[in-house]
Amino acid sequence: MKTGKVPENVLKRSVIGQLKTVGNGWQSGAGIGRDCAVFTFFQPGLAVCMCEGSVALDHPGDGMAPELEIRRPLGRLIQKCVNNLAVSGAEPEAVTMALMLPETWDEPRLKALMKDARETCGALSLEIAGGQTRVSPDVREPVAVMTGYGRLPGGEIPSMDRVMPGQDLLVSKWVGLEGTACLAQCAGERLRSRYPSYLVEEAAGFHRYFSVLPEARAAARAGVCAMHDASEGGIFAALWEFAEGAGVGLSVDLKKLPIRQETVEICEFCHINPYQLLSGGCLVMAAWDGVSLVERLREKQIPAALVGRVTEGKDRILINGDEIQYLNRPGEDELYRFFRRGKE
Repeated sequence: MKTGKVPENVLKRSVIGQLKTVGNGWQSGAGIGRDCAVFTFFQPGLAVCMCEGSVALDHPGDGMAPELEIRRPLGRLIQKCVNNLAVSGAEPEAVTMALMLPETWDEPRLKALMKDARETCGALSLEIAGGQTRVSPDVREPVAVMTGYGRLPGGEIPSMDRVMPGQDLLVSKWVGLEGTACLAQCAGERLRSRYPSYLVEEAAGFHRYFSVLPEARAAARAGVCAMHDASEGGIFAALWEFAEGAGVGLSVDLKKLPIRQETVEICEFCHINPYQLLSGGCLVMAAWDGVSLVERLREKQIPAALVGRVTEGKDRILINGDEIQYLNRPGEDELYRFFRRGKE
């Protein structure tokens, strides 16, 4: 199998298809586009999610592992876990983590890794509740598995089960943010051969938009029906996962998808599709009154755009002027293709 997310058909057939529900203490569990399990045996409720990934110390050029696995600083992986909790309507409370380190690592690097985790959790008022740390000769790069725990408010919460035809579809901030930042960090020297330094530096700082907590909180209070945070495969993958998780169709105006000019320029230079580029920091939402939700988010200084509608059936349609095309199943993230070309 290729690096990155397991293909959806394999995930359905060999992972989700093997899971059986036992007991009645949960409200929703594993599925495409469903990143959290919601348990009802805690009152008012408990949301749990898990994120995994190769991790790196946060310095320029350390964004990809030699085998082209996307690597994030540990604090950013914690933020990814928190993002998943936020889209379920939960208030993040704690994380536990398991670290697997290669024999080439030393204590100072481990300490720096945990300093990043401590500072991130402090900024999020999040407890590190426990975990495991292990060194293994079978590990080439440090790997972390993060489990996040969030407290659910009383009343109705955002859920894929609430998505219905006729609802508006919205996107927060901009698509391709995380991937643009990674490209600006890892290919900065090449990019500066065409673009001014200020554009590359601005793009490299897009990681500051990675948290979706502000818009998730504001949207939940405004009565959003469902949310899904974009990640690998870009906004196209996020839209597909949203529709697949809810069992609905979509009609999306490609020209309304919000995108920064820095992303457009860098993707053009790197010959990649910005709509299939790592998009952490971007949230897909469904609501009955999308116009009011956009206004509510803008009141909180959060950019958002109304991009389409939820439809009957299972067709996922992209409209680009007079051209209509169908959204494909999520493929490999453009970052992998870009860095693979660089090694060939």
